[in-house]
Amino acid sequence: MKRLQIIVLVLAPFIGFSQSSDLGNWLLYFGNKQINHKLNWHNEVQYRSYNAISDLEQLLIRTGIGYNLTENNNNLLLGYGYILSENYVGNSNKKESVNEHRIYQQFITKQNISIISLQHRYRFEQRFIEKDFKLRLRYFLGLNVPLNKKELIDKTLYFSMYNEIFLNTKKDVFDRNRLYGGFGYKLNNSIRFELGYMNQFLNNGNRDQINMVTFLNF
Repeated sequence: MKRLQIIVLVLAPFIGFSQSSDLGNWLLYFGNKQINHKLNWHNEVQYRSYNAISDLEQLLIRTGIGYNLTENNNNLLLGYGYILSENYVGNSNKKESVNEHRIYQQFITKQNISIISLQHRYRFEQRFIEKDFKLRLRYFLGLNVPLNKKELIDKTLYFSMYNEIFLNTKKDVFDRNRLYGGFGYKLNNSIRFELGYMNQFLNNGNRDQINMVTFLNF
C-alpha cells in the first residue's frame, strides 16, 4: 500500500501538466541481440501517431552496435537512425514530409539501489534533416520498481518512470523534455511489455502520448 501511494504521488505532476495538450499514441518496439559477451545489436521501431493510430506523426527506425565495457552494466554504442516526420503546416490539414538521417553515439550505465533498477543514458546525435545539419545532446534517467516481487525476474509486475532532456548545441538550446510513467510486465528474460503515459514539453507547448512498448531480447 505504501509503495502504491508513492507511485500516485510521482504520477501527480503528469496529470497537472496534461490539461491543455493533445493526446497521441506511440507504438514502440525495442530489440536487443547479444552477439557475444562483448558485442550486442540494438534495433527499434517507433510508430508515433497524432491520434490513436491512423494519423502518422513520425516513423523512427534505429539500430546500432554496442560494446560492453563491463558485463551488463556499462555499454558504448554507435548507431544510425532514419526518421520520417509528417508535420502539419500551420493550422491547416495539409502535411509535409521531412526526412532525417541520424548518426548517434551513446553510453548506458546501470545500477541497483535496493529494489530499484536505475539506468543512465548519455546520447550525442548528428542530425541530417533534409538540407540542414544539427547537433543534439540527450540525457535519460529511468527507473523500474518491482511490485509483486523483490526483483525484476520472470512474471514480475513493475512500475516504470523516466525523464529525458534534449539540448541543442546552437540557439534555442532547450529542445524538449520527456516525462514518462507507466506499468510493465516482465514475462521472462526475453520479453517484457509496458503501458504508460508520456508528457513532452516543447518550446511552444506540450503534448501527451500514450506509450505501448514491447522489449525483446533474442
